[in-house]
Amino acid sequence: MKNLAPKLNHEQYEQNFSELTPPFSPNSAVAEANRCLYCYDSPCTKACPTHIDIPAFIKKISTGNLKGSAKTILESNWVALTCAKACPVEVLCEGACVYNDKGEKPIEIGRLQRYAIDYFFSEGMPKIFNQAPSNGKSIGVIGSGPAGLACAAEAALLGFDVTIYEAKKAPGGLNTWGIAPYKMRQADSLLEVELVKSFGVIIKTGTTIGTDISFDDILKKHDAVFIGIGLGKSTKLNIPGENLDGVCDAIEFIEEVKTERWQSVKVGRKVAVIGAGNTAIDAATEAKRLGADFVTIIYRRSKAEMPAYEFEYLLAKKDGVIFNFLTNPVKIIGNNHVEAIECVKMELKEADSRGKRKPYSIEGTEFVISIDMVIKAVGQNSKADFLSSVPGIRLNNGIIAVDTITYQTGNPKVFAGGDCINGGKEVVNAAYDGKRAAHGIKKFLLGEE
Repeated sequence: MKNLAPKLNHEQYEQNFSELTPPFSPNSAVAEANRCLYCYDSPCTKACPTHIDIPAFIKKISTGNLKGSAKTILESNWVALTCAKACPVEVLCEGACVYNDKGEKPIEIGRLQRYAIDYFFSEGMPKIFNQAPSNGKSIGVIGSGPAGLACAAEAALLGFDVTIYEAKKAPGGLNTWGIAPYKMRQADSLLEVELVKSFGVIIKTGTTIGTDISFDDILKKHDAVFIGIGLGKSTKLNIPGENLDGVCDAIEFIEEVKTERWQSVKVGRKVAVIGAGNTAIDAATEAKRLGADFVTIIYRRSKAEMPAYEFEYLLAKKDGVIFNFLTNPVKIIGNNHVEAIECVKMELKEADSRGKRKPYSIEGTEFVISIDMVIKAVGQNSKADFLSSVPGIRLNNGIIAVDTITYQTGNPKVFAGGDCINGGKEVVNAAYDGKRAAHGIKKFLLGEE
C-alpha cells in the first residue's frame, strides 16, 4: 500500500479499541436487576432467538445467586459471553423491554448477562451441568463458530462423542475472528471454546476439509455430521481497478485487526469502505481507530435502506466516518496502487421482488474521491464450491436447505446451521441453530425427541 496511516503508540491503540460498554460493578448489577419487573409474558425472552429465561436469570442476580443465573443463561445459549457483548440487544431483548413503552430506559439485559457469565468464568467454570452417559455414537462438526460450538456442547451433554474440525489456527469462528475488538476480544471467545472442550469435545484446528481430510472420510468416521461453516469471502465489486494494491476484503481486514497486533495492520490515510452493513461499519470504525485521517462509507441506496443497525451507524458517525449515500463506485483509479475512486450518484425507483427500491445511476453526476485504500463489504458469498461436493444436500441460492425443526439436510446423516443456512444473521441465531440441531441429531440416531 502506497500511503499508510501513521502508526500510533500501544497505549493509543489500546484506548481506541477499549470496550465500548464497561462491565457492571456488583452494586450496580444488583441495582439494575432490581429494576426488572419480571414480566409474566416476558417479551424480552420471546425476542431472544435462543429464548433465554431472562426474568429468571435477572432475579437470581438480584438475590446473589450468580452461579444459578449463569446456569439459566447457558441452558439456552452456549456462547452467552459473545452474545452479551456483541448481540444487537437494542433491537432484540432490550428493544422488547416494556420500559420502552413507558418512555423509560430498558433493563440493560446484555450487561447483566455479561455480569453473570463473567462470574462463571472467573470462578473457573464450576460444574453446573450433568452429562448423559456415553451412547456410543459420534458426531463430526465442521466449523468451530457459534453454530458449531453450540451443537458440540449440546451434543456432548446428550452423551455423544464430538469432534470439531476447524481450518483456522484458533477456534471460535466469527466470535474469534470477525467481531470488532472494541466489542469483544479474542480471549472472550476462547473462554467459550474452553467451556465446550470441558465437556470432552475434541477440536482439531488447522484442519481443512478437502485438503487435510475428505468429507467422505468424515462421513465414514462419524454417525452424523453437522456443518457450521458460515459464509465465504466478500462479494466482488466487478469494477475496473479492483485488483490494485490497496483493495482488500472487509472480512480479511477485520481478521487482521482481531489479532491485536495493531502496529502490523496496514491501513491507508484515506479509506473508502464499500457497503453499509454491520461488517462495513466495523471495518470503517476500525480503520479510523487505527489512525486513518479520512474514512468514508459508500452505499448505493439511502440511509433508510442501510442494513446496519442505527446504533452502529451512530458509532461510526461519532468516530468521524463520512457517509456517501445514494452513491455507487464505478472505477478504482490508480497506477498499481489505489489513488482514487470514481463514483456516480444514484436515485431509487421501483421496488424489486424483495421490496427494495432499485438504484439507478444519474447521468452526468460522476465524481472522484481521492483515497489510497478500498475495503469491500458488500456481502459474503456462500461456500458453494465446498457445499456442492457434499453428497445429498440441496442448495437454495447457495445456502443449505434444512428441515426447520431438526436441521437435517437432504442427506439424512448431515445437519447444518448458522450463516450457511440463513445467509448471514446474528451470532445468537447461529447459537440457537446449533443447539436445536444437536437434538435433531439425537432424534435421528437414537429415535428420541
